[in-house]
Amino acid sequence: MRILLVEDDAHTAAFICKGLREDGHVVDHAADGKQGLFLATTEPFDALVLDRMLPGLDGLTLLRTLRGAGNHVPILLLTALGDTDHRVEGLRAGADDYLVKPFAYAELSARLDGIVRRHHGAEREPTRLRVGELELDLLAREARREGRRIELQPREFRLLEYLMRHAGQVVTRTMLLEAVWDYHFDPQTNVIDVHISRLRQKIDHGFSHPLLHTVRGAGYRLSE
Repeated sequence: MRILLVEDDAHTAAFICKGLREDGHVVDHAADGKQGLFLATTEPFDALVLDRMLPGLDGLTLLRTLRGAGNHVPILLLTALGDTDHRVEGLRAGADDYLVKPFAYAELSARLDGIVRRHHGAEREPTRLRVGELELDLLAREARREGRRIELQPREFRLLEYLMRHAGQVVTRTMLLEAVWDYHFDPQTNVIDVHISRLRQKIDHGFSHPLLHTVRGAGYRLSE
């Protein structure tokens, strides 16, 4: 997922960004409310993690502005104000869930997954992707081929998820850089080649036929 974190405390922001990126998400960070509102209204995000107390523009105002403009992106509101009245106020302003500081990262991650699932609807958002005998469980974050478990690093998981969501299509390097690494420019490195090579070794090596194909001069395709 691509997630926008709006948090002015540098320590808290670094803690959350580290956890989300280790889980394979792409994270944009805004340190004040005005920057957060600008990003939220000009870039596509799958979810927002929004601090309530922000400089420039407070979190509730930002939240109400987004909802008033018809933006229904799932939003998890963070705050040090944990009494019932403050929680109710945040939820009525349009937050999908509320988390009181201090918190454990595991709870933040679980609540974030929950609001995204509810937003998409369980009947419309698949929890498993399949290409041939290769299966990706998005909830358990597991990959298997012919029943054999494949260990993936978070970035490899995100790469495979993107390829499986576009199974049978040619996926370009630019598409991968933007979707998996959040690069909107070519860094002129071999980062994609390295990760594709590692992923191919894990999902194809030792099996009867390859699933991950290089389309010379165009990109990559995952197909039977």
